[in-house]
Amino acid sequence: MKADTIHVKFDSNFVGEMTSPTGKIALGSQHNGMKPYHLLFGAVASCFYATFLSVAQKMRLTHTDVEIEVSGNKRDETPATLDHVLIKMVIYNGSDEAKLRRAADLGAQYCSIHETVSKVAKIDLEVTFKTK
Repeated sequence: MKADTIHVKFDSNFVGEMTSPTGKIALGSQHNGMKPYHLLFGAVASCFYATFLSVAQKMRLTHTDVEIEVSGNKRDETPATLDHVLIKMVIYNGSDEAKLRRAADLGAQYCSIHETVSKVAKIDLEVTFKTK
């Protein structure tokens, strides 16, 4: 199954643009340019959230908002692959904290990008709840 296709163009100074079927994003060494790990962590967060949302909806759970922060550390060896990734998730106005935490765990387990990154790095998930 084909995942998707993007197109990237760079100049010789690492200034570029990525075009996808749904939009464009600035890359590299320019104002608002996304760097490689920004894109990777964004992919982890968006895949994780999409999977979490699917699970939560099937469990008939509700929330108003979610904030996700993804950070990581690289190994000192070459190639400097990731050795640890931390996903911090804040769920606002959740209907059932225990079940939403379970939905988050399942979201991590079934997210294909999370699973891909987990082959080289330990991934931890922290879930907290807040009311707005």
